[in-house]
Amino acid sequence: MISRRALLQAAGSGFGYLAFAALAHQQAALAADKLDPLAPKPTHFAPRAKRVIFLCMEGGPSHIDTFDHKPKLQADDGKPAPNGQGGFRRGSLLGSPFAYSQHGESGLWVSELFPEVARHADKLCVLNGMHTDRPNHAQAFIQMHCGIFQFPRPSIGAWALYGLGTENQDLPGFITINPPQRNGGAVNYASSFLPAEYQGARIGQSSFGGESVSNLRNRRRSLDAQRVQLDFTQTLNREAADAAGGSPEIDGLISSYELAFRMQGEMPKVLDLSGETAASLSLYGIEEEAGGRSGGGGFGRFGRPGGPRFGAGGGGMGTPRPGGGASGFARQCLLARRLLEAGVRFVEITSGGWDHHRNLKESLTESCSNVDKPIAGLLADLESRGMLDDTLVIWGGEFGRSPYAQGDGRDHNSKGYTMWMAGGGVKGGMTHGMTDDYGYEAVEGRVHVHDWHATVLHLLGLDHERLTFRYAGRDMRLTDVKGRVVKEIMA
Repeated sequence: MISRRALLQAAGSGFGYLAFAALAHQQAALAADKLDPLAPKPTHFAPRAKRVIFLCMEGGPSHIDTFDHKPKLQADDGKPAPNGQGGFRRGSLLGSPFAYSQHGESGLWVSELFPEVARHADKLCVLNGMHTDRPNHAQAFIQMHCGIFQFPRPSIGAWALYGLGTENQDLPGFITINPPQRNGGAVNYASSFLPAEYQGARIGQSSFGGESVSNLRNRRRSLDAQRVQLDFTQTLNREAADAAGGSPEIDGLISSYELAFRMQGEMPKVLDLSGETAASLSLYGIEEEAGGRSGGGGFGRFGRPGGPRFGAGGGGMGTPRPGGGASGFARQCLLARRLLEAGVRFVEITSGGWDHHRNLKESLTESCSNVDKPIAGLLADLESRGMLDDTLVIWGGEFGRSPYAQGDGRDHNSKGYTMWMAGGGVKGGMTHGMTDDYGYEAVEGRVHVHDWHATVLHLLGLDHERLTFRYAGRDMRLTDVKGRVVKEIMA
């Protein structure tokens, strides 16, 4: 028989053991997180989106010719810019050469340049009150990605991966396809002061090697032999890091090598489009190629510490010219869907060539036709697979264009422009904010880049004020000390 006193003593010890076990589990979890910075992390609150595709139009697409309908500008075409309109410094007003019409049950205004995207009007949340700080490409492009342009800062993709972790340890959590070489280049997908593991992996620039290979695996050595070789190399790397008293650069190199080894079994399958059906290829606008359906897994060599990269090549990607062309951009959109299905958190696709100072009608028509059907196909594909509800799709560039003419084109405009989002917890079929009658300056529902960043993070379940990293004596964040979540657009 156990006495009451003995029972209480035993129970008390048990409670203490439970507390100790809980503390030990918490410490183990912290240690594991430190050892594996890419492990999945809890969000600050329930997320509306689990992943992001950012369709980045480098060069500043003209909002007043695409998604911001301006009848007054059309009516005053050719007239001198009115006095008192802020930055209207020169030239005559230039009405859009493209017709607008309303689409979907929402009646969203979309120009004739996007007939395929217009079919998805009721999915789009159009932000017509966007504005940023500088009308210069490099500064505005870097600010769009990193929050500020004065100093190196982590990109939004790196912040998202830092806050969420990855769902697939065998793939990078942040991938940039056809990344920009100008306007900051690698700064736009770098991790800066965040650990190197959060930097974006690059796919699809000829400058990254251009060789056409079928997969990452070293066919001259078995996986077991590679593992022995890698373990020896990593031992040397860790010894070098210890001798230096700790080295983030070497830590990034170690992680990069480990990820490269794991990717041998996963990445070739994801990059290989040859298994896609003819209907799937047609949906994105990918044409059948001579000798068989387009596909293949071409990619090139691994990159520098903390920055895995893949060259162009093979049938899967090709070497993209600026903007990638219609077929190139279509492949990239299809690849983005496959990457998200495989667990990648943040995918960015860059389409260049949107800086239309001259030859607006023909050049903008070409730029839009290159991306229209692929984007529409991506939206339809995500919806059919049940992924659109928790995938945030973003379209836009670093700024907009002027309502006054610059020859037969338009100048830069940072005071008012358009971006749109779809899926991932935003309201579809709505327009938020507006520019003035000529599309020059945001006057209602103004959304600064800091606000946009705060909103994207919020949709991912991350509080932009709490997502911080201690550096240089202060808690750094993507939105610096600014940013307001635009809750009006949330479903």
